[in-house]
Amino acid sequence: MEYIASSERYDTMTYKRTGNSGVKLPAISLGLWHNFGFIDNIQNAREVLRCAFDLGITHFDLANNYGPPYGSAEENFGTILKKDFKAYRDEIFIASKAGFDMWPGPYGNWGSRKYLMASLDQSLKRMGLEYVDVFYHHRPDPETPLEETMGALTDIVRQGKALYVAISNYKPEETQKAAELLKASNTPFILHQARYSMLDRWIEDGLLKTLETNGVGCITFSPLAQGMLTDRYLNGIPKDSRAAKNLTYLDKTTVESNIKKIKSLNDIAESRGQKLSQMAIAWILRHKQVASVLIGASSANQLKENVKALDNLSFTDEELKMIDNITK
Repeated sequence: MEYIASSERYDTMTYKRTGNSGVKLPAISLGLWHNFGFIDNIQNAREVLRCAFDLGITHFDLANNYGPPYGSAEENFGTILKKDFKAYRDEIFIASKAGFDMWPGPYGNWGSRKYLMASLDQSLKRMGLEYVDVFYHHRPDPETPLEETMGALTDIVRQGKALYVAISNYKPEETQKAAELLKASNTPFILHQARYSMLDRWIEDGLLKTLETNGVGCITFSPLAQGMLTDRYLNGIPKDSRAAKNLTYLDKTTVESNIKKIKSLNDIAESRGQKLSQMAIAWILRHKQVASVLIGASSANQLKENVKALDNLSFTDEELKMIDNITK
């Protein structure tokens, strides 16, 4: 069935300026880290993407190794893009990244010019695109000179394969150096993607200030702390949950050590008339420097629930103080 986007898609979404750039991102963006690979149901992925765009979510975030298997999220996204969103390409802001393990051998990881250039060419081919809107170096490389990595990003823009560049997982000092190199070459550096939640507040220790000083926006991932900042674990650890499976990013011990905080935060959310997950997203968006919060979604209904966070973005001083007392 042919997809025609909702005529009301821009009526209710909040858009925030990305640093000092001309780009505005939806306050909530869709990440395709999970649920969009070959192991997943592509029809469900298609429904989630359609729902996202109908809600005014214009930013879709990918990386070369999203899946599994590696590359499959980009390939599936490209298939759906061609079927449903080809007419809307200029309304969509697409990101990809390279920096983690992607293919065997010495040239399929980290931050060399060879890896970044080759990876982006592969990503464009998988998605059927001539360019991405923003291309990230996914993590710092302790061995490759930063001048080489940032130089590759500069040339990627000059070749027309990306409109803007970004970095992810860089510490404040590394971010400052990257910003100086990119500014010297007039490369449009607009975003830093960082992990951030009420239970993981590291970016408050210098990174947000560094980004503000350099006119760079922040887009955050893992806002729900891998599901801990939801109602999922309020009454124990379900057998089918991520924590019960003791996966890399969440295990029983981590949930159990945070459950007191989670329940206290949930009480605040209930007093605000929100779900804990909605309050967690709204709390991140209070920062001026945060342009968008990246969320994942396994279903259209889950996406809709999280977007309701935008219905109440204001916090009283007392609420913020209570959250600080619980989480700091």
